[in-house]
Amino acid sequence: MKINCEVRYPSHPDDAKHYDTARLRKEYLIENVMVPDEIDMVYSMFDRIIAGGAVPVNEKLVLTPPDVLKADHFTSRREVGIINVGGAGTVKAGEETFTLQYKEALYIGKGERDIEFSSLDPNKPAHFYFNSALAHTPYPCKLVTKKDAEEAKVIIPCGSLEGSNERVINRLLVNQVVPSCQLQMGMTELKPGSTWNTMPAHTHDRRMEVYFYFEVPEDAAVCHFMGEPQETRHIWMHNEQAVISPQWSIHSACATSNYTFIWGMCGENQDYGDMDWCKTTDLR
Repeated sequence: MKINCEVRYPSHPDDAKHYDTARLRKEYLIENVMVPDEIDMVYSMFDRIIAGGAVPVNEKLVLTPPDVLKADHFTSRREVGIINVGGAGTVKAGEETFTLQYKEALYIGKGERDIEFSSLDPNKPAHFYFNSALAHTPYPCKLVTKKDAEEAKVIIPCGSLEGSNERVINRLLVNQVVPSCQLQMGMTELKPGSTWNTMPAHTHDRRMEVYFYFEVPEDAAVCHFMGEPQETRHIWMHNEQAVISPQWSIHSACATSNYTFIWGMCGENQDYGDMDWCKTTDLR
């Protein structure tokens, strides 16, 4: 079993204005998220979020704390949100074991416990994508399916085919569904014929965000837009890659095909509607 953890530091928007393509990708893009029989993660100093992936194929993978955490357990001072984007698999959190099917989510609260990832079929391994945020109160672990989200009425159709952004927002790990300290996660599915997400764009000073793109066809690409509204930049991305979005940055994308992405955010509040909208005609 192999665990990799990269630490990245915050960047000021005035500095980011001068980044070339290579520097933008180095600072914000997470290229290798899903690697067989590895746990790969990035620890970002933006609100100290962790984004990573675990792909158990030939062995179980145990989420041990990287050195930067200086903790006995990964969840000693943290909560974790997990969404499975591969074959069926199990996540063991302490004495509890949960089976996650495709696009199902699991919340794991703060506590002194080990976390273990397994696949039910090594020929169709699970791809566990996870985000983790600082936590100061323990909350119970909870498996969340789309049915759970439907019952909580947090699955939201929005956009239009005419606007190339017909999509469904699945708010899976939000406070209407499961209590958490600050972490929120969800999944936005674009309908065939639609390519734009999160347009008009927005920022939110009290939260940062990480996007993870998947269901991107092999011959397709996603153009992720970021930066201050009047100083936008772009990063070309492919399937199962993630991108860090600072508090001062918009986070929107357009692709050569429809796709799905997972959004995870943490920060000062859990108000999903706390957004500073940017008029499309004002973007530069």
